[in-house]
Amino acid sequence: MYLRDQSEPSQQHYVFAYFVRIENVGPQPAQLVSRRWLIHDSSGEDIEVEGEGVVGQLPRMEPGEKFSYNSFHLLNTRSAVAEGSYLGIDSNGRRVLTRIPRFEMVVPDGR
Repeated sequence: MYLRDQSEPSQQHYVFAYFVRIENVGPQPAQLVSRRWLIHDSSGEDIEVEGEGVVGQLPRMEPGEKFSYNSFHLLNTRSAVAEGSYLGIDSNGRRVLTRIPRFEMVVPDGR
């Protein structure tokens, strides 16, 4: 979602919010431990964002449990695509990798 009120197009600052819901569909409890985003903007620049957990948390989810959060990306172009992954560890110590499907961030016309 483009955040017009927080963006400054004259300064080439475009703010996009995104909303994520993660569900543990496996048979074991699991904890999300890191994330990795790849952002490719319309100028051809690639940005990689990696870090521990999400929004300052390391959520632990039982089977069937969901965790939701929202955050934002600040771009210097009017459009970009983003994708990535989450890394979790299940209760047996196995790594669980979940892909973030590719999505577009585009400033609406006339904004």
